[in-house]
Amino acid sequence: MKHLCVIFDLDGTLVDSERLCNQAFIDLLPFINESIDSLICRYRGRKLALILADIEIRYGVKLAIDFEATYRQRVNELFEFSLQPITGVPEMLKTLEYPVCVASSAPIAKIRKALNVTDLSHYFGVDAERLVVRHRLFSSYEIGSWKPDPGLFLYAAKKMGFPPESCVVIEDSDVGIQAAHSAGIYALKYSTEEEAEAQNNVFSNMKFLAKRLDNIYALKCDRS
Repeated sequence: MKHLCVIFDLDGTLVDSERLCNQAFIDLLPFINESIDSLICRYRGRKLALILADIEIRYGVKLAIDFEATYRQRVNELFEFSLQPITGVPEMLKTLEYPVCVASSAPIAKIRKALNVTDLSHYFGVDAERLVVRHRLFSSYEIGSWKPDPGLFLYAAKKMGFPPESCVVIEDSDVGIQAAHSAGIYALKYSTEEEAEAQNNVFSNMKFLAKRLDNIYALKCDRS
């Protein structure tokens, strides 16, 4: 293993879950009259509590006390039958020569579920049957810190045994990129939009990630 820790976001980075998570809002809240794409653009990478508060304000409603539990159950159902890995992720993970982990704003149960149904668990030290986590899945709910606060990425780096400067964050959201930068960690943004490849830190195809990481690792070695 090369001495560079790769910290992956989950939703929209490893698994194609953004549409499903926002479909759950539309399924459960028929008064929402926005498209899924609009919801994704507004809420990508945001803490669920802030999203729910925003929905209440914008639509002038008071959500049920148990709405979060109902919402998470609906997301769980959608994941079970429809969740897929981001195109190229399984092949990319198979070739990486770096230690990897997941640092997500999602609860640990959601992280495990997503990795299980997409058959990615074993890349992150998780036994798909026993759900044994070997300190490589990290959730904002563990430490009470959500992006764009840098706390989650700093926590993941420390648990993995790496200083921030020896890590790279892979993200799909602006708040995630901001969190990485605040933590002093170099970040690459995965995006299928027009911005992809227009900036040095943006890429649009997971099959090229390994080469990007190799280049970053080479530069870090040259500077050390």
